[in-house]
Amino acid sequence: MAKDRSTSQDYTTPLRRLLLAVLVLALAGVFVLWRIDSPRVERFRAQITDRLMPNLDWAMAPVTGTVNLLRDFQSYQRLAEQNQELRSELRRMQTWKEAALQLEQENARLLDLNKVRLDPRLTKITGVVLADSGSPYRQSVLLNVGARDGIVEGWATMDGIGLVGRISGVGENTARVILLTDASSRIPAVIQPSGQRAIVAGDNTGAPPIDFLENPDQVRPGDRVISSGDGGVFPAGLLIGQIAADPGGRLRVRLAADFERLEFLKVLRHHGTAPVRDTPSVISDGLDTSENTAQDALVAPVE
Repeated sequence: MAKDRSTSQDYTTPLRRLLLAVLVLALAGVFVLWRIDSPRVERFRAQITDRLMPNLDWAMAPVTGTVNLLRDFQSYQRLAEQNQELRSELRRMQTWKEAALQLEQENARLLDLNKVRLDPRLTKITGVVLADSGSPYRQSVLLNVGARDGIVEGWATMDGIGLVGRISGVGENTARVILLTDASSRIPAVIQPSGQRAIVAGDNTGAPPIDFLENPDQVRPGDRVISSGDGGVFPAGLLIGQIAADPGGRLRVRLAADFERLEFLKVLRHHGTAPVRDTPSVISDGLDTSENTAQDALVAPVE
């Protein structure tokens, strides 16, 4: 057995050497052939390339697939990065959108404040709502205007449409507003078109009831409720809301002001009705004027 193994090695070793020499010579020949700069050799190389390259597609398939896979992976990586950038930009755009909507709402409320037509004798101060009391027993808000702005206790406050409440406390830089819905609020009102006078009494609900109504039969749901100006607390003609009936049949006021979104309030400067003084002199002046007019009328025909 040892003799057979040595015999096979004696044959295979020279054979390997011979094949290696042939392979080296073939590669050297191919190298030399590919390096020869001759038109005939160039045509020969072109013929060999045309015959061999189409048949080597199957051999190049793994390489081509690997290259395409790497390209697809790079493309997917770029798409993932672009997706992250777009998501970040979308979040920024949503933030800007929310800010733009808030500014649009504030602008609309400010425009509403400017569009309300009031008595030209009334001037106004616009304040920003700082805080809400949040108490079920007392409903009020705090404004960022106060005594430094000339605010006086008792003045009426409105939003862009309707009456909101009255000033109940004044500090140097802030003022407290008692809302119409507060249980301590009592507003003299007139119901149009019937002209019935009543009291809008707050009861800590969103629709305060009507009290002390003269003739309820002349009042219908949908009638406008405005301030009457009685007592000199509020100016006359300020819109409060509309008449509505609750399930129990009691008349209430559906308030015109949006109490869910109180951000800006308009404080109306109202110093009340000027009292009449020096009544005797006013009457005597009136009598003197009438007497002079009568004398002039009697003298005129004589002339």
